Amino acid sequence: MGHPFPIREIARQAGLSEATVDRVLNARGGVRESTAREVRQAIADLDRQRTQVRLVGRTFMVDIVMQTPERFSTAVRAALEAELPSLHPAVVRSRFHFRETGPVEELTRTLDRIARRGSQGVILKAPDVPEVTAAVARLTEAGIPVVTLVTDLPSTSRLAYVGIDNRAAGATAAYLMGQWLGDRPGNVLTSLSSGFFRNEEEREMGFRSAMRARHPERALVEIAEGQGLDATQYDLVRAALDRDPEIRAVYSIGGGNIATLRAFADVGRRCAVFVAHDLDHDNTRLLREHRLSAVLHHDLRQDLREACHHVMRAHGALPPAGPSLPSAIQVVTPYNMPTA
Repeated sequence: MGHPFPIREIARQAGLSEATVDRVLNARGGVRESTAREVRQAIADLDRQRTQVRLVGRTFMVDIVMQTPERFSTAVRAALEAELPSLHPAVVRSRFHFRETGPVEELTRTLDRIARRGSQGVILKAPDVPEVTAAVARLTEAGIPVVTLVTDLPSTSRLAYVGIDNRAAGATAAYLMGQWLGDRPGNVLTSLSSGFFRNEEEREMGFRSAMRARHPERALVEIAEGQGLDATQYDLVRAALDRDPEIRAVYSIGGGNIATLRAFADVGRRCAVFVAHDLDHDNTRLLREHRLSAVLHHDLRQDLREACHHVMRAHGALPPAGPSLPSAIQVVTPYNMPTA
């Protein structure tokens, strides 16, 4: 396992002891495969961040904890690492803890491990459930500031939220849906990955309220708990299409859009309007192929930069700032896609 990093640096990145890292690097045995993966991941993270660690300044170790499909966690990782050099003269080092799904106890165990071993800050995307609220409180008690990303936990002790105004995003989707459907008949499928993520709940509320006000005659059909994963999303969409032959449009709040389009194709029905969220690698490809009508996007790099600034301010490294505004909502079509 060749690498240019000292054992102490790898141990800090992985959150493991130097002795454990030494055993993994020298293949001495007695180490679980999951621990060996953590060491390999730490080395990979250090390698990606090598240009940034040369910056002179105060160092902040930040943990990014997310329950989200791989396509979005990949986008977040890329956005953060692209922003690291811009945070000079501070040095921000990042540890990533990503999971697509699973029991909430696994998520809270990750947060509790961070509280025990220490961190300068946590950037968190998690469901709004009591167990997570309690875990955030324990982080705060340990002196670790928590910034929520894209979905808020307003009843917790979190320091700040960064992301869009999700209710406004849902209303924007309703406006586009109504304009593009026009007088054509058809019902609209709304798809959530989970009812426990506040951002999705707020998007759905904004969408439903605007549709009720502007297009009360159009029925909305909701599906949820597909976790934004194609494997589970397909069955939910297919069942909804079989139950309601009038579904002609989709507002995808939680993802799984490849599976949704495949379900439409398999029943021989065309999706007239399809509005989705986030320019991840799936949606970028679908938009280029004109299989999505529009994607409601926001600048993840700006969000991650702002999250890091909140952490720095919590430690007195930056002067206080006024209340942060929500990220701008960008309506992206195949004709105005960002160049990067």
